[in-house]
Amino acid sequence: MSHRLRVNPITCEAHGMCAELLPERITLDEWGYPILEEGPLEPELVSHAKRAAQACPTFALLLERHA
Repeated sequence: MSHRLRVNPITCEAHGMCAELLPERITLDEWGYPILEEGPLEPELVSHAKRAAQACPTFALLLERHA
Protein backbone atom coordinates (compact mmCIF):
# COMPACT_ATOMS: atom_id res chain seq x y z
CA MET A 1 0.00 0.00 0.00
CA SER A 2 1.30 3.47 -0.89
CA HIS A 3 0.34 6.96 0.22
CA ARG A 4 0.06 10.08 -1.91
CA LEU A 5 -0.63 13.72 -1.18
CA ARG A 6 -3.21 15.77 -2.99
CA VAL A 7 -4.30 19.40 -2.66
CA ASN A 8 -7.81 20.65 -3.20
CA PRO A 9 -7.06 23.94 -5.00
CA ILE A 10 -10.54 25.30 -4.33
CA THR A 11 -10.25 25.16 -0.54
CA CYS A 12 -6.54 26.02 -0.28
CA GLU A 13 -5.96 29.57 0.98
CA ALA A 14 -2.14 29.53 0.79
CA HIS A 15 -1.38 29.51 4.51
CA GLY A 16 1.86 27.58 3.81
CA MET A 17 1.77 25.38 6.91
CA CYS A 18 2.01 22.23 4.79
CA ALA A 19 5.37 23.30 3.34
CA GLU A 20 6.68 24.10 6.80
CA LEU A 21 5.69 20.67 8.10
CA LEU A 22 6.71 18.63 5.05
CA PRO A 23 9.44 20.52 3.15
CA GLU A 24 10.76 17.23 1.73
CA ARG A 25 7.72 16.99 -0.58
CA ILE A 26 6.01 20.40 -0.61
CA THR A 27 7.27 23.75 -1.88
CA LEU A 28 5.33 26.99 -2.31
CA ASP A 29 4.79 28.96 -5.48
CA GLU A 30 5.22 32.73 -5.65
CA TRP A 31 1.72 33.28 -4.20
CA GLY A 32 2.17 30.79 -1.35
CA TYR A 33 0.20 27.90 -2.83
CA PRO A 34 1.65 24.41 -2.42
CA ILE A 35 3.42 22.51 -5.18
CA LEU A 36 3.53 18.81 -4.41
CA GLU A 37 6.24 16.45 -5.52
CA GLU A 38 4.64 13.70 -7.60
CA GLY A 39 4.66 10.03 -6.72
CA PRO A 40 4.10 7.89 -3.66
CA LEU A 41 5.45 8.98 -0.30
CA GLU A 42 8.43 7.27 1.21
CA PRO A 43 7.31 5.20 4.24
CA GLU A 44 9.32 7.35 6.64
CA LEU A 45 7.42 10.49 5.51
CA VAL A 46 3.89 9.15 5.94
CA SER A 47 3.57 10.21 9.59
CA HIS A 48 4.88 13.69 8.73
CA ALA A 49 2.43 13.94 5.81
CA LYS A 50 -0.43 12.92 8.09
CA ARG A 51 0.54 15.66 10.55
CA ALA A 52 0.72 18.23 7.75
CA ALA A 53 -2.73 17.23 6.44
CA GLN A 54 -4.23 17.44 9.92
CA ALA A 55 -2.66 20.87 10.50
CA CYS A 56 -4.07 22.40 7.31
CA PRO A 57 -6.49 25.12 8.48
CA THR A 58 -8.79 24.63 5.47
CA PHE A 59 -8.38 20.83 5.18
CA ALA A 60 -7.11 21.32 1.61
CA LEU A 61 -4.19 18.89 1.97
CA LEU A 62 -5.28 15.29 1.65
CA LEU A 63 -3.35 12.12 2.35
CA GLU A 64 -4.67 9.22 0.28
CA ARG A 65 -3.91 5.51 0.46
CA HIS A 66 -3.55 3.54 -2.76
CA ALA A 67 -3.41 -0.22 -3.08
